[in-house]
Amino acid sequence: MTIPSWSAELSVGIPEMDRSHASMLASLQQLAGLPDAAFPEAFARLVADVEQDFAGEEAMMEEIDFPGLHSHLEQHARVLSGLHHAMPRVQEGDTALARQVLELLPQWFIFHISTMDMALAMAALDCGWTGGAPPAASPSLEGSA
Repeated sequence: MTIPSWSAELSVGIPEMDRSHASMLASLQQLAGLPDAAFPEAFARLVADVEQDFAGEEAMMEEIDFPGLHSHLEQHARVLSGLHHAMPRVQEGDTALARQVLELLPQWFIFHISTMDMALAMAALDCGWTGGAPPAASPSLEGSA
């Protein structure tokens, strides 16, 4: 499976969001290369990183009173629901399911960045948002290979 790398074309123009997105893609790449034995623990860390990234964006959306808040929240909720649904089976060793999720997540993520997150970034920049960054997802998968 090929996970795309971060590139300048994915930039939304807010450095903190770009760093978070780049970190998330790097985490997905690392996760894809892990052996099955290391996968469940790393998958759980990925889910935590996604939750943290989404929470940061959601706080920013509320802070700027983003008009697309509800549809953006719905997209986040759908992805988290899928990840949380897969988590128990992954923790029981069903790495085939986790790897299926991993194949779909980058496609969704790239589309989400180029549509929903780009609209959020444009709205934030347009309103002069200076409230700090959404918390960046940490590359917490390091050392788990």
